[in-house]
Amino acid sequence: MTAKLIHGYEVVIGFETHTQLATHSKIFSRASTAFGAEPNTQACAVDLALPGTLPVMNREAVACAIKLGLALGSHIAPKSIFARKNYFYPDLPKGYQISQFEIPVVQGGEVSFYLGDEKKTVRLVRAHLEEDAGKSLHEEFHGMSGIDLNRAGTPLLEIVTEPDMRSTEEAVAYAKELHKIVTWIGICDGNMQEGSFRCDANVSVRKPGQPLGTRREIKNLNSFKFMQQAIDYEIRWQIEELEDGRAIEQATVLFNPDTGETRAMRTKEDAADYRYFPDPDLPPLVIAPEWVESTRAQMTELPRAMAARFVQDYGLPEYDATTLTQSKAMAAYFEAAAQASSQAKLASNWIMGEVSRRLNSEETGIENAKVGSAQLAALIQRISDGTISNNAARQVFDALWSGEGSDVDAVIEAKGLKQMNDSGALEKIIDEVIAANPDNVAQFKAGKDKAFNALVGQAMKASKGKANPAQVNELLRKRLES
Repeated sequence: MTAKLIHGYEVVIGFETHTQLATHSKIFSRASTAFGAEPNTQACAVDLALPGTLPVMNREAVACAIKLGLALGSHIAPKSIFARKNYFYPDLPKGYQISQFEIPVVQGGEVSFYLGDEKKTVRLVRAHLEEDAGKSLHEEFHGMSGIDLNRAGTPLLEIVTEPDMRSTEEAVAYAKELHKIVTWIGICDGNMQEGSFRCDANVSVRKPGQPLGTRREIKNLNSFKFMQQAIDYEIRWQIEELEDGRAIEQATVLFNPDTGETRAMRTKEDAADYRYFPDPDLPPLVIAPEWVESTRAQMTELPRAMAARFVQDYGLPEYDATTLTQSKAMAAYFEAAAQASSQAKLASNWIMGEVSRRLNSEETGIENAKVGSAQLAALIQRISDGTISNNAARQVFDALWSGEGSDVDAVIEAKGLKQMNDSGALEKIIDEVIAANPDNVAQFKAGKDKAFNALVGQAMKASKGKANPAQVNELLRKRLES
């Protein structure tokens, strides 16, 4: 497909995503990774780089890397090397960061997703294990700065893509898909506000057919909304600079959500500037094939595979299946409701409709739904067996969500929402409606369908909305045609 051009320029985007791993302790020490502690209360001697301390690899962090590699179809290196990445910031106690350079643990792989109806695939270069740095804190009003080293040593997987994305929409869709995968397989909690999933976007522009342009790296994008705004602004800025005859300088930039602008923080370093060399305190990381295979055997079903199964086993449209597998919790909720009600499509419609509408309005996830999957299944059963109409079902759902009741049948009974299914009673109502509306009857017999709908409406009104609409249609048509 031809890339979308903006004022004659092609956009080129690559991502580096820092994924905080869901371990209880840090990557090279036993200090806690819990969020929200008082500054500098979760930094031990190893994290502070006190003399005589040595790093010890956290096995669970390696297990997370193996899971990611399996999920993304990557090569998991049987032997990888840790390196020292040298730079000097106040929040880096050792004066270097332990990372991986020449031989990372996860190599290659891809992330596929849909942008509208079009399938997109972003190739991965690598995912390497590394430790996080601390955090500089600045007090705006007192003009003071401090260092919190609680994050120092927190385990990260840095996931690096090829520059395969050609629009902001594609970049955001990639980030959302990667976020879904790492949370789905349980290696990251995905909390962007707390810094568990931080994206750096490398953005450049070029004329079609020209070599790659000079990139600028937008650091620490911690929401999908800000990601879109930052990349859009950066694209416009770079195009304006080039159109005005100025060259783009490689740089690291920050996005200010208050102004909606990016600003240069420092000139971007290259790998040579970091003087990488193998860390003498850490032996090579060796992963036995048996470990990889045992992890593969225990891996959870991945979103794409589950969506395909929903299409195959439940007969859902692909759109429904993709929507319902946006999170593991939503997929589990759907499957429980579908199996209990034996009405998969109806369950899908309710979850994507009424349930999602309520969750969105309350800005919460399906794990906090006030109507459980078993309750939804019971409600769906009462729709499918004709006990209640769709309109009545919404009233029952409202009552369940607001806590007026917990049992579907009890709510139906208490509110008098049962449909009238008695053929004798319905036939009597229909006879009365036909007798009272001779003009509509004559119009129907003259071939006017609107007259039939009017008669149905009269019958529903006479039953106070409790008649089964399908039964009313059937009995009325039979009576008129006889």
